[in-house]
Amino acid sequence: MPRSIASLFLTLGLFLANAGASGAQGAAHAPGHSQESKRPNFVFILTDDQDLHLNSLDYMPNLQRLIGDEGTVFERHFCTIAVCCPSRVSLMTGKLAHNTNVTDVTPPYGGYPKFVSEGHNDNYLPIWLQDAGYNTYYTGKFLNSHSTSNYNNPYPKGWNGTDFLMDPSTYSYWNSTFQSNHDAPVVSDGYSTDLISNYALNFIEKAQGSDKPFFIGIAPIAPHAQTAAVEGSSIPAFTDPVPAARHANKFPNAKVPRGENFNPDTPSGASWVLDLPQLNSSEVTYLDEYYRRRLQSLQAVDELVEGVVTKLEHYGLLDNTYIFYTSDNGYHVGQHRMVPGKGCPYEEDINVPMMVRGPRVPKGRTVDFVTSHTDIAATLFDLAGIPLREDFDGLPMPLTSSEMQDAKDDPRREHVSVEYWGTNLQEGSIGRTSPTGPGVVYGNNTYKAMRVIGDSYNLFYSVWCTNEHELYDLTNDPYQMRNLFTKSKSKLLGRDIKQVISRLDALLLVLKSCKSSECTLPWQVLHPDKKVTSLSEALNPKYDAFYAAQPDISFSACELGYFPESEGPQEGYAYRQNGDWSYWA
Repeated sequence: MPRSIASLFLTLGLFLANAGASGAQGAAHAPGHSQESKRPNFVFILTDDQDLHLNSLDYMPNLQRLIGDEGTVFERHFCTIAVCCPSRVSLMTGKLAHNTNVTDVTPPYGGYPKFVSEGHNDNYLPIWLQDAGYNTYYTGKFLNSHSTSNYNNPYPKGWNGTDFLMDPSTYSYWNSTFQSNHDAPVVSDGYSTDLISNYALNFIEKAQGSDKPFFIGIAPIAPHAQTAAVEGSSIPAFTDPVPAARHANKFPNAKVPRGENFNPDTPSGASWVLDLPQLNSSEVTYLDEYYRRRLQSLQAVDELVEGVVTKLEHYGLLDNTYIFYTSDNGYHVGQHRMVPGKGCPYEEDINVPMMVRGPRVPKGRTVDFVTSHTDIAATLFDLAGIPLREDFDGLPMPLTSSEMQDAKDDPRREHVSVEYWGTNLQEGSIGRTSPTGPGVVYGNNTYKAMRVIGDSYNLFYSVWCTNEHELYDLTNDPYQMRNLFTKSKSKLLGRDIKQVISRLDALLLVLKSCKSSECTLPWQVLHPDKKVTSLSEALNPKYDAFYAAQPDISFSACELGYFPESEGPQEGYAYRQNGDWSYWA
């Protein structure tokens, strides 16, 4: 069918769906009115730097009761780049960062200006949802370097209503600057999370009066560190998160969980992490204080969740609304001797909270198949009945009981790739050059990594731009303390470890520059005959010579942005039916 005719049918279908929904619903909503006849609404709550592995969710009873207990918890949900701005762009485009080319939080390689220059402001989630008949709203943090000097150059497209936090005060918990719709920025008197909560509730009020379904993005900064500009430096000073006054004394005995990788006696990790000194007792005391501030700052977010659910229920919207709760990236506090921060490939930074509540989503369920932020745009499309885009790097998350059952055996749910470019900035008062100085920048943090999870394996594999490698078996080493890459005489998964590494290296070679379906079906790039769909199948000894011939992943330089020419081989061999192999076609 010609594309123009297909588009006409799609538009007509959406029009008829809207017309039918409008007729069944009536001109206005009253409390208790059901929207079951409409396409679903979406509320997307996105926190900033919230951990999963440091137990922050345990301190949020409203979230647990209203989203977790009433929906499904995704235990193995990953961000694909563990820093906020690139992660948010991936979330809103359905593409990995090497395909968005937004790889940092500030120009020239990231931030709002890079988002615009790469063309994403004309081609991302809210615009697509508007084209499908949705009203779209957003409040809170949008992207870094979205500021009082560039908020209208251009305005972010695709939104029916906005209340954006503005740099340079995005990370100020009090007296931050908001910019509404196309109005000039205004300094607001109040606690940031409470203001965002009020804006979100106002958007629900506005949205429920329309016949159109809606998407509302809600993005508080908690539990991110507070920051302040430092004169003469492009790097801000990071201090503790700031709770609302009503929460400032909560959890007086809370401490950072003392897992095996918390300030270990033996160095761990790779690259600059491996060289870190052990933290002293006063620094560990500070980490516990910082941790408590994070938990305290999340209490206003927990109240926000309750307010949103209550408002949706009041207007009869709850039964036809999907509520997503997640974070842009995870966080570490003392793991592998690191002061507070993110950006590393370890589980604390990449495995993030994800809960979903909505129509047909099982209640009180927890699942452990792999999902990622690049799946979110595809998921919203699928729920809204919008045809998936061919350039999505992800796929819809399984959200019904039958879909979840099928996902257990779906090879597309076996892996997730993670990447990063540039330096690593550590946060908190001990992550500063002086009491009033900027945050500490560690060595180049560029790497390509992945998680591979199946019935009989739970692996992490990474290659840093220093050409150091890491391999962890998280079944036996959940804290990633024992790097198996150098154990050349070891066995793993019943094979010599070199044979396992050859498969992982080939898989990562595909993922590190994949596009579209290559990212979800990477084994088909290596095996076009589709006879290998998982790591377990690839470990068949008949393929030993094939994988041994693959080029090794390597870097020629540690760059600050994405330069494929510095990232070694971009193409390997594909296994052919006759047992020969040739370059990927």
